[in-house]
Amino acid sequence: MVLTIPRTVPAPPRKALVSSTPPPSAPSALTDSSAASGTTDSGAVTIRSAADVSDLVNSGTARGRHAKMIVVIALGGIFLDAYDLSSLAYGLPDITRQFGLSSAMAGTVTASISVGSLLGALLGGWLVDRIGRYRVFMANMVFFVVTALVCAVAQDVWTLIVARFVMGIGVGMDIPVAIAFLAEFSRLRGKGSKGSRTAAWSPAWYTATSGCYLVIMFLYFVLPDAHLGWLWRFTVGFGAVPALVVMLLRRRYMNESPTWAAEQGDLAAAARILRESYGVDARVADDLPARAARPARPGLASYARLFTGPYRARTVQSVAVGLAETFGYNAVAFGLPIIIATLMTQGPLTTIASSFTLNLVFALTGGLLGIRWASTRGAWPMMTLGFAIQLVAITVLALIGQPSGTAVVTAGILMLGAFMFAQGFGPGAHIMSYASLGFPTSMRGVSIGFNQAVLRLGSTLTLFFFPILSTGLGTHVYWVILAAPVLGLVALLVKRWEPVGFDADAEERALLSPVTPGR
Repeated sequence: MVLTIPRTVPAPPRKALVSSTPPPSAPSALTDSSAASGTTDSGAVTIRSAADVSDLVNSGTARGRHAKMIVVIALGGIFLDAYDLSSLAYGLPDITRQFGLSSAMAGTVTASISVGSLLGALLGGWLVDRIGRYRVFMANMVFFVVTALVCAVAQDVWTLIVARFVMGIGVGMDIPVAIAFLAEFSRLRGKGSKGSRTAAWSPAWYTATSGCYLVIMFLYFVLPDAHLGWLWRFTVGFGAVPALVVMLLRRRYMNESPTWAAEQGDLAAAARILRESYGVDARVADDLPARAARPARPGLASYARLFTGPYRARTVQSVAVGLAETFGYNAVAFGLPIIIATLMTQGPLTTIASSFTLNLVFALTGGLLGIRWASTRGAWPMMTLGFAIQLVAITVLALIGQPSGTAVVTAGILMLGAFMFAQGFGPGAHIMSYASLGFPTSMRGVSIGFNQAVLRLGSTLTLFFFPILSTGLGTHVYWVILAAPVLGLVALLVKRWEPVGFDADAEERALLSPVTPGR
């Protein structure tokens, strides 16, 4: 008995992109050399090509505990990224006082990690496609552990800046590989789909930021008043603890992406990964070599491919919505302590408690809903709605200006909550869908890496200039922040492209092996 694994290919690209509903499955037109895989009488699944491996994962036929654990560990990497990026958000005023920093130097401290992550994203995105997901994933943990400890004991501002810069390289390298794992260890549609799991990076991020503020709140009550200036050091140093936990889990459970291994011509490795991580008894067809000739390793020139064919418009749109998201996030979410303490003139405890509540109640809740809605509503409608809510929230904050009285302060904090909630289910959840799901396995690393590099450039500028702008403009800075949701809405309304449910690997196969007329 032979069980044919269903294949899916997209409809012609221009027509398939105008609907927010994932395209229905359709049988693929295949050449004779890529016959369908099947299940033998003994229950073993025979694979003949990289397409068979991709179809096994996309169809949901391949499932297993280790595969789910790999997804959890990938989200753990994103947790570390968010924690390390957020850990100085509250401590910046103390750092400024301890080292006697100007506004420009304070901006350099906050922006140093983003500069490092920009370089790390470009390097990591390239390495992920060149040497594999697993090797990059296992290597970058050293950045998190060592640099967190160096930051915690830094005795001068330049040591702190350099350590944060190196930490940023690790953060930048981690994002492309983590998102690639989320996409390549998930089915195409339904529960646990690629869209849902890439959207899961958002609640993982806000869990980390909420956890960071929880650590800050705990230390605020534990440390003597005379030592509260050390609070930022303990907070940053604590980041080494979850990094060590993730490192240990990675050594036990992590595996290479079977899709990537198959794309490199190593069907035997892909079959082994399917057996180990999915519990699928996959075997290479007897009439095929276990390892075919490996395609040429992608060079840095592979980034140019992002601007060819159907990928050009997707790259431009993913970068545009990403810049809008990162500008708004870094100005509002990362800048929450500055906004609440300075622009709303609140005390330390109110600032910590409000930042924690806004991340946990509003942003995390929005992120969890984003996972649920990703596979049913798609990315485009949720991002459009999210940017629209943010537009209203920032406009109200700008009109309120400097709040006076409990009612007005409460209204302002609720507007920040609305912004964070919309960020959680909208732009925050789905920028990774736009950066990853519209691109095939062979170039997913560079697509995410390029997207993240451009976004890190935007976040670097935002983190550098926001303290300066908030000091110089006061509450008028909200009118500057308003540019973020406006840019996001324009980028989405110009082209309605839905990445959730789209099979980019099948599209690539169709582009590289067009169907012969008459077949």
